[in-house]
Amino acid sequence: MSLKKYTLKRVNQETGFTKKAIDEARFIINYKNELNAAQYEAASAVEGSYLIIAGAGTGKTRTLVYRVSRLIESRYDPRSILLLTFTRKAANEMMNRATVLLDNRCSKILGGTFHSFANATLRRYSKAAGVDPSFTILDQGDNEDVINLIRSQAGFITKEKRFPNKKTLNKVFSFSVNTNRKVEDIIEESYPHFFDQIDNILDIQKVFVDYKRRNNLLDYDDLLVYLRDFLTDPSNKARALLSSIKFVMVDEYQDTNKLQADIVNGLTQISKNIMVVGDDSQSIYSFRGANYKNILEFPNLFRDVQIIKLEQNFRSTQSILNFANHINDRAVEKYTKVLYSKHEMGELPQIVATANENLQSKFIVDKILELREENVPLQEIAVLFRSSYFSFDLEIELNKANIPYQKFGGMKFVETAHIKDVLAFLRIAANPKDVVSWYRVLLLHEGVGPKTAQKILDELATARLTIKANPESITSFKYSDKLGALFQLLYELHTKKELPSEKVQRVFNYYHPLFKAAYDDWNKRSKDLEIFHNITENYKSLDTFLSDMAIEPIIDSVVDISPEDKEEEYITLSTIHSAKGLEWHSVFIIHVVDGFFPSNRAAESLEQLEEERRLMYVASTRAKKNLFITYPMNLFDREAGTTLSKPSRFISDITKELAEGWLLDDEEF
Repeated sequence: MSLKKYTLKRVNQETGFTKKAIDEARFIINYKNELNAAQYEAASAVEGSYLIIAGAGTGKTRTLVYRVSRLIESRYDPRSILLLTFTRKAANEMMNRATVLLDNRCSKILGGTFHSFANATLRRYSKAAGVDPSFTILDQGDNEDVINLIRSQAGFITKEKRFPNKKTLNKVFSFSVNTNRKVEDIIEESYPHFFDQIDNILDIQKVFVDYKRRNNLLDYDDLLVYLRDFLTDPSNKARALLSSIKFVMVDEYQDTNKLQADIVNGLTQISKNIMVVGDDSQSIYSFRGANYKNILEFPNLFRDVQIIKLEQNFRSTQSILNFANHINDRAVEKYTKVLYSKHEMGELPQIVATANENLQSKFIVDKILELREENVPLQEIAVLFRSSYFSFDLEIELNKANIPYQKFGGMKFVETAHIKDVLAFLRIAANPKDVVSWYRVLLLHEGVGPKTAQKILDELATARLTIKANPESITSFKYSDKLGALFQLLYELHTKKELPSEKVQRVFNYYHPLFKAAYDDWNKRSKDLEIFHNITENYKSLDTFLSDMAIEPIIDSVVDISPEDKEEEYITLSTIHSAKGLEWHSVFIIHVVDGFFPSNRAAESLEQLEEERRLMYVASTRAKKNLFITYPMNLFDREAGTTLSKPSRFISDITKELAEGWLLDDEEF
């Protein structure tokens, strides 16, 4: 019997897959010519573990798109490529761009969010995953309704003790699942005033989990939990799925939480081919449970990780990048990277100190009008802030100057419930016939429901009750002492000749206990009230103040803007969190004051302080041509009055080589 000669093929011992010799000449796309060196290195990576550190504006999406295309051109099955993103929009954009770049094969890759992939996987492998394939998915509102049903049951809530509302409970339960932290630790840290109710809270969580299981319901967090458990089951029930996935790619890896990182680890048990893309310096979502240490510790979780850094920025001038690099250099834990640009050096960033907050707003308005005269479209101008309430004073000045704007991330001033409450008191003082404001104020009081409120409104309409006369002279007043105090307050607000700021102080003194009773997170909302009081300092007339507060409602999301609206000019007001991934010709970062940015609370923790630094980095790298950082030197505090503020520690050591310093006082305007 003649024996045939058998030649052993070279096999990748890690994966068991035959290494493919890649002939660059047969590719339709010339990857080397279309990408810079670092991008090409990342796009041409095939088997192994890769961490792509993609600095701001360095073309990470482009790099991922070209890698998908190159893998397919290398004759890998598109259905063996899994691309996980954080939004459906991002996944669709990458797949569409890859399809345009190469061909329709790119549309066949497994692409989507963590949740959409989990949903599809659990339904397909339901028996192995231990779920009924007909499960119903609960959204956030559904979750809150279920929790409210449970919390309303006998034994959980009493009139003697305050109990967290459905939104708070849902937020705590979800945060616990996504961060692998105990509910009791989260309550103690963020809601200490509810810690004496911890046993009831934990009981509700148990009932909630059991309710979902019994009724075949999965919420967004459950999708990830069941997927993780399916992937990491010791009996290897997921082997069929894992064997079909040859390449796993994850976008924005710095935003993953503990649960998502476990899923990524589980997905690569067989193939070992993993590429994550992200920027540790842009990890700013810890409040959602994201853990930036996932990206820092990635090289320790996978074998022979190759780190590729994308540092060429295609967005900003070098002057802006020098400023951003300086901010990032001071970070305690980071992947060292230096952003550079082939654009011109450009104008230095400007750090502008103003005498007070109102002058800060007037400077920004003045500069926006100046930029507009220089033919910079309003759509190319953005004002960014750490917290939504930082823009309240600016919104008033923009309206006065008739400059249109859209605000994203946080509610507009008059749309926040607690600000609406305070305004209602003032509107009654200005117009005792304001039925809407009366109704709002009355319902703030314990024991006053819609029926009682309507009776009082009827008596006000017939003048049997009034705030034009001292309540002490109304002998027929038959309501509680609490409402007697309310009528006394409104009488004084209506009749006394005081400045708006003095009237607001009266309202605050009365409103504070109602405020604490109405909002679980009153301690966080308190800063809004301080800013509100600060704004009233600029007014001498209550009528003028209330007129300026009558701001038109805004559209909540860019997605909701109709095509007609897109053609209209407006500047963007945005929290830094909502601005991530976006860019503008000219950017203002406002209220860059120690105690506000970073906040006093953040300064107490190194981890929180470092996240605030990353916020500053993200904000500054949104600018293409002009960057303005502003801060008021004097701020109003309810307890201390007007106090001298200090520039944020993030900009206090900026040298004249990195930024120009300007000082504005009252004489400038």
